[in-house]
Amino acid sequence: MANKPDTPLLDTVQTPADLRNMPREELRRLADELRAEMIDAVSVTGGHLGAGLGVVELTVALHAVFDTPHDRIIWDVGHQAYPHKILTGRRDRMRTLRQKGGLSGFTRRAESEYDPFGAGHSSTSISAGLGMAEASKHMEKPRNVIAVIGDGAMSAGMAYEAMNNAGAMDARLIVILNDNDMSIAPPTGALRTYLARLVSGPVYRGTREAAKAVVSKLPPFLHEPARRTEEFARSFFTGGTLFEELGFYYVGPIDGHNLEDLLAILDNVKEFGEGPILIHAVTKKGKGYAPAENSADKYHGVSKFNVITGAQAKAPSNAPSYTSVFASSLIQEAQVDPRIVAVTAAMPSGTGLDKFAEIFPTRIYDVGIAEQHAVTFAAGMASEGMKPFCAIYSTFLQRAYDQVIHDVAIQGLPVRFAIDRAGYVGADGPTHAGNYDNAYLGAIPGMVHMAAADEAELRHMVATATAYDTGPITFRYPRGEGMGVDMPERGQVLTIGKGRIVRQGSTIALLSYGTRLGEVQAAADKLAALGLNPTVADARFLKPLDEELIASLAQSHDVLITTEEGGLGGFGSHVATFLASNGLLDGKLRFRPLMIPDTFVEHASQADMYADAGLDRAGIVATALTALGYDQAAMKAALAKI
Repeated sequence: MANKPDTPLLDTVQTPADLRNMPREELRRLADELRAEMIDAVSVTGGHLGAGLGVVELTVALHAVFDTPHDRIIWDVGHQAYPHKILTGRRDRMRTLRQKGGLSGFTRRAESEYDPFGAGHSSTSISAGLGMAEASKHMEKPRNVIAVIGDGAMSAGMAYEAMNNAGAMDARLIVILNDNDMSIAPPTGALRTYLARLVSGPVYRGTREAAKAVVSKLPPFLHEPARRTEEFARSFFTGGTLFEELGFYYVGPIDGHNLEDLLAILDNVKEFGEGPILIHAVTKKGKGYAPAENSADKYHGVSKFNVITGAQAKAPSNAPSYTSVFASSLIQEAQVDPRIVAVTAAMPSGTGLDKFAEIFPTRIYDVGIAEQHAVTFAAGMASEGMKPFCAIYSTFLQRAYDQVIHDVAIQGLPVRFAIDRAGYVGADGPTHAGNYDNAYLGAIPGMVHMAAADEAELRHMVATATAYDTGPITFRYPRGEGMGVDMPERGQVLTIGKGRIVRQGSTIALLSYGTRLGEVQAAADKLAALGLNPTVADARFLKPLDEELIASLAQSHDVLITTEEGGLGGFGSHVATFLASNGLLDGKLRFRPLMIPDTFVEHASQADMYADAGLDRAGIVATALTALGYDQAAMKAALAKI
């Protein structure tokens, strides 16, 4: 590992105020030191790398020009904010990033006054910024509000809803479009940068206003031709017609790595009057670090890595990831069923569908960061007889809840939902936790909701979803590697609404829903060592419940414990409702649901999260013994034996 970088100028910056007192000719060197510091910090912790490297100069310029934290900077989605964190008093904690008790990987209001709005999901910044700008006006506290949004996030409808609203208002809002999907060739780039500086300055604005005054004195029939001529001439060089039509004053494209130009342009727009402004800054993801520049996708999010070689340190695994098992299983099914298509919302590699695309390039649809559209688009395909698999992370599917109900479930359309990252996600924290789909999908009539206990079960569930044409069906699976079980060559179609007994015993029944089954089996082994021989069952389905299995377990055991990697309102709640409705809680049965606590769980390792929730083997054993009436002394003695 390389030695810590030499950063004498950055060492003098404790807050952005120090940066604003620095001679501007020093800011280029400061940006270089900031980039080196970020690379070194992320190499220790892992995290998002490429996006932050692309906005180093922009971050320096923003804090040099604007009076933060009085002026508000909102980073959308937040993973580009590592340089911002370093400059805003959190440098000494950067090597705790995404670790238990450490800094969040995203912006967070509770973490710093320089984070005016928290973010983990994309496309919220313009809406939030507009709200802040209007609130400042009402409270007579004038300030600049700057929303920095990536080009990918601009594919979401919410961004345009906010721009449509902002364009009809006179709010003091500056939107910076961080476009890292294109480059500027030197001749064109120089011209565009010059024009951007020109049109952002007072001379151009004054000339433009004078021209408008002249046009107003022309005969009415010449007003529209004159307006179109001005618009065409401006958009010919700047390409800003779309944003102008939405009511924004457009500046750009500009080179987002040219610090001198960024400072000049931000100085100019800071002096604008009321009304929204959009600055189109072109940046390069991974800028300044060759491995990240050359492989933007692999260095978007990284594990710990060697700064010199760029090699990432990943622990070896003997088991495939759940995501890869989903992808290979779907490919198998698609090879024999030409009606299968795949839909993703800007996450082809994250969901494994990039592998599907290599084999079936005409049967995959990446709709951008637009989960609502993805679901209704899939519904449209299903209505015409196709078999769409809509692969979306649990946390992002929340954004399309109305579409799941209104466009899919009410119409009974057979859309297949592959729900990745279900349950705890570790270092990504509460914004990305997949804790809620059991509850929010379990509440919808007519849904089939499955959870894979291991990678073999996931393969069976892909086959089951393929065969199911009656209505919508979902299957959930977690982040990370599988259990290392033997894999079937092909998936088998499961009987809808039927679970399975994994281990037959007595007294205690452990009913697992999803991938906690491995820990449940380990807990059963520990209980067996105490002379207890629990039954272990895999529910497979939350909806419809296997009522026959649940009734049998309740009637033949003293204790029934459910486990799930989901929150309140999910599998345990459905089981409790069934038991209570059928009088199965009126006798000797002691029912204990284990689930994710009803709190927003902070970032930590997944193992720490399971332990804190009582969802590991130790927690399951403790719950079983407590339900049997063990007091603290008896519990301690029993646990000492195992």
